[in-house]
Amino acid sequence: MELDFIASGPYQAGIVLLITWVVILGIAKALKLEKHGFKITPYSLTYKNTQVQTVLSKMLTRTKRGIRVFADVSVIAGFLMMGYAFWFLFVNMANYFTEPTEFLAMMPIVPGVTVTSWEHIFAFLLAIPIVLVVHEGAHGIVATLEKIKIKTGGVGVIIALFYGFVEPDEEEFDNAKKISKLRVIGAGATSNVIFAILLGAIMITNPVFGVIVTPLPAVGPVVGLFYESSNGMMVTSLIEGGGAEQAGIHANDIIINVDSVKIITFMDLQKADLKPGQKVDVTVLRDGQEITFPVSIMASPDDPEQGLIGIMRDGGNDFKPIYNYIEWDLSNQIVGYVSLFLVWLWVISFFIGILNMLPLPILDGGKFIHSIIYKKISEKSVNSIMIAIYAVTFILFVGNIALTYVKEGWFTI
Repeated sequence: MELDFIASGPYQAGIVLLITWVVILGIAKALKLEKHGFKITPYSLTYKNTQVQTVLSKMLTRTKRGIRVFADVSVIAGFLMMGYAFWFLFVNMANYFTEPTEFLAMMPIVPGVTVTSWEHIFAFLLAIPIVLVVHEGAHGIVATLEKIKIKTGGVGVIIALFYGFVEPDEEEFDNAKKISKLRVIGAGATSNVIFAILLGAIMITNPVFGVIVTPLPAVGPVVGLFYESSNGMMVTSLIEGGGAEQAGIHANDIIINVDSVKIITFMDLQKADLKPGQKVDVTVLRDGQEITFPVSIMASPDDPEQGLIGIMRDGGNDFKPIYNYIEWDLSNQIVGYVSLFLVWLWVISFFIGILNMLPLPILDGGKFIHSIIYKKISEKSVNSIMIAIYAVTFILFVGNIALTYVKEGWFTI
């Protein structure tokens, strides 16, 4: 299956999304959804349900013991995820200055802006509501376990950005024990990561999953135990008239180096930082022999500032699953779309879980830290400490995104 999906330009995708949003608003108004718990504004559509508590209570009666264990685990997991998020952001930022080839690009996911391929947009839009239901459902059911009333729960969308929420009774939450608060707050992120682990057990047999996950610090080496890494990136075909074809590279050659950058998967090409007009030495394996070709980098048809070698490649050749208990025929288009959806589902679930535990005002991590130090010291001291923590976290988080922009520009998927 060709994994280089044809991407629409960001303006085209953005305009289509805006038109789609206007149509959705029109339908919502025509169906008078305001009478059924929806709130409609020109930029958002929100659904609130006041019966969430009843549903969660019924679920709890059947799984109370398991939820109790999950709630306790969530407290420990909350600290671990926060620590991992800080470590990842700090190490990644440090790599930009000390090991540039190890720096991992970080980019906000905005459908129609940074995600412009329709296959990716649809996969993202299908995956995000599932992740939100898991996240907010975990908050709600643990709150119910801790006897904290849930007033409302629901989901919403701002054009193409989804969000979910459960609203506990503020007085009951504020008066709850500290450990109860930590259980409720940590439950959402923990449920996402557990969901990602379970999904990973299925996706571990998919070559594309190995390509996506292996570069992640700490996670990658573990997942890498389930794959046989290839010698390099296999060329399936060439772009006619491109630099690779003109240099003499053939289909079925295996690219192992671009200048001094070792190539294992197509994601390693980002480390080479290719620019149109640049000349690079591309080393390939052909019939067991290493051959180096001087290649002129061409401009991408979708982004004139993005450089391409001029090859097509199949991500399925990059990693071979060792435990192949599920066959993924990536040459089948339907299997390819399912694979793409599941990869997005894993990525969103894992990163929402981890990054949501960063101590920032709008994230669970901020509430987690605040609950720990609340009433331990004066309110003025609590506010000062939280502002300092927010500032450090903001610098790390935004710094990674800013360095990505400096290194690679505003790139799209």
